[in-house]
Amino acid sequence: MLHTVNKSSFERNSLQSCLNIIDDTSVILFIEDGVINAANNANSSMIADLAANGRVFALQGDVEARGISSKLADNIKLVDYAGFVDLVVEHGTAVSWV
Repeated sequence: MLHTVNKSSFERNSLQSCLNIIDDTSVILFIEDGVINAANNANSSMIADLAANGRVFALQGDVEARGISSKLADNIKLVDYAGFVDLVVEHGTAVSWV
């Protein structure tokens, strides 16, 4: 299952709610202000573990728009809009955490 998170953990608890229910097949895609969660200073150990297993993505355009490209945590993969679509197709079901 694909989980999209579009809010910063500084603004809402959407990310924590997502982390509370994901399973071993879930992947997370940070979009909009959610990409702030991909920065090293906002990174939880659970995000780091998921990223190390290739399960955390961030929308490249949103990362660049917020000027945090150099601050991304290790192993978080950037995707463009085509990559976003690929993730939706690959995982079938998408849950949006707003």
